[in-house]
Amino acid sequence: MPVRSIDAAVVDTLDSILAGVTDLMGFEVATISVAHVDGVLETVAVAGSDEAKSALRGHRVEVDLVHAELVDAEEWGPWRFVPHDRLKLDAERFAWISSEVEATDDPTRWHPLDVLVAPLYDGGGRLRALISVDSPENRMRPTQAVREDLASFVEQTRPAVLNLIERSELAAQVRLADAARLVVRQASSELSIERIIEVIQSAVTRCFDAFGMWIQTFDEGGDGQGAIHASNGAEIRLSEDLRRIARPAARMMWASQDVAAIGRSSITPDILTDAQREQIYSFMKTIDVTSMLFIPLGAGKECLGNLVLTRHGELRTEWSEVERRVALDIGHDLGRALLNARSFERERQLVAELRELNSYKSNLIATLSHELKNPLTAILGHTEMLEASPELTPSARNSIAAVERGAARMQRLVDDLLVLARAGDPHAAFDPSPIDLHAAVLDAVDLMRVTINRKELDVVVDAPDESLKVLAESDGIDRIVSNLVSNAIKYTPEGGRVTVSLRALKRQVRLDVVDSGIGISRRDQEQLFSEFFRSTNPAAVALPGTGLGLAIVKSIVERHDGRITCESTLGKGTTFSVLLPRA
Repeated sequence: MPVRSIDAAVVDTLDSILAGVTDLMGFEVATISVAHVDGVLETVAVAGSDEAKSALRGHRVEVDLVHAELVDAEEWGPWRFVPHDRLKLDAERFAWISSEVEATDDPTRWHPLDVLVAPLYDGGGRLRALISVDSPENRMRPTQAVREDLASFVEQTRPAVLNLIERSELAAQVRLADAARLVVRQASSELSIERIIEVIQSAVTRCFDAFGMWIQTFDEGGDGQGAIHASNGAEIRLSEDLRRIARPAARMMWASQDVAAIGRSSITPDILTDAQREQIYSFMKTIDVTSMLFIPLGAGKECLGNLVLTRHGELRTEWSEVERRVALDIGHDLGRALLNARSFERERQLVAELRELNSYKSNLIATLSHELKNPLTAILGHTEMLEASPELTPSARNSIAAVERGAARMQRLVDDLLVLARAGDPHAAFDPSPIDLHAAVLDAVDLMRVTINRKELDVVVDAPDESLKVLAESDGIDRIVSNLVSNAIKYTPEGGRVTVSLRALKRQVRLDVVDSGIGISRRDQEQLFSEFFRSTNPAAVALPGTGLGLAIVKSIVERHDGRITCESTLGKGTTFSVLLPRA
């Protein structure tokens, strides 16, 4: 059976130590068991027959049961002897029973259920290991001389055994700590506090032998959040008094780059008043923990919160120097993760607010446009009726024509506003389907045929023979193509050239509209897609327009997950390029 937490090289060394007992002192079997933090003694090293090694290696028994057995044991220096008739446990739970040793009532002979062990304690009085011997070769209970030899063996080997165990546990702890740090650093890519806790809790609690953990975060004003969730699924609610203690304590610990170990009767370093300590101790009783490690979380000079690890029970309440150092490193890594999560949350809220504002703007524009549409329709209708009157003077006809032109211009503006409102509304329905982009280009060119002929323009459509379809809404594609083509024709002087080209890419279709027109200055290009923007170029200002066309095009393109760009040189021409998803 494999052993836990003990390095194979350490086990080999312990086996070599035990060989001194079996070879020099005449015992057929000797073992060393190690006490784990979960209160279990595990046999990790065995000297003796293959049968004994197979039966004993990995054998586990509760530390409390061993202590109970040793209460009535005879003290032979560092050794404890439990005669078979005083054994409280079933023999199989406590030790291995040799089939080669016969049972006897002779008090001088070794009984197969006799137990002889030497408990090894550390400087703090905690049981760390147990050396056991069994089955003396002469089948006799140890004489005084043998007991003295056994005592000398324990005194000589105790420092080495304890040191080996401590080094092995430290190495295992460092490995766990490295794994925990790696998990915490990987959690930096998570974008919510809840997800960060979910990712790290198992690795962190295992690394520190912790019962549970919770994280308290501070908002940008420095206040802690109300609900704090523990890794074991419980919900921890800190009173306002405790939060008032935790916030400045975390900042103090972060400033000094230290962590605080909190026991039932002590806090190291001692940073609290007597009253605050009593509040902490009382809180620990309510959640049934015996010790806590208070770790500040931060990035740079800013303290962002704190991480608390808890332990319960009496087996392990101290926090080692390695654990404290690793915990502070984790505080740095978690601090960066919290900073990333806070930045993402701030950006998410900002995007939500901008979307809400954009939706409000779209609704406002749509409402105003609808309100303007009815009176404009009435104006245009009545001007048509007035124009039909034979009694109008030439002057009146000119006035009515001016009203009609103004109303028609306002009508176009209202129509553009309605399209812009719909294109920019994130809540508007979106139902794309495969659309033939080549056909849309040909339709747009045909609509401008009269102007093309009048200005004697050379208009070329460069497209592959096969159909190029994009995943889009038909009205949106018509708007994009007609606006770009009509602009190119409008701003290209007589005798100029306009080229509309289509290219199939892997996942997109590219539309380029190139003209040899008046061009756009670098300054104007910065605002080209802004609503109501009109060029500062006098040649462009002289031509009619609402300043909404390109803003509408950009909104429609982005609504289709596309992209539009412009390259232009003043006086030489302009190229608009659009990328749209391929159907």
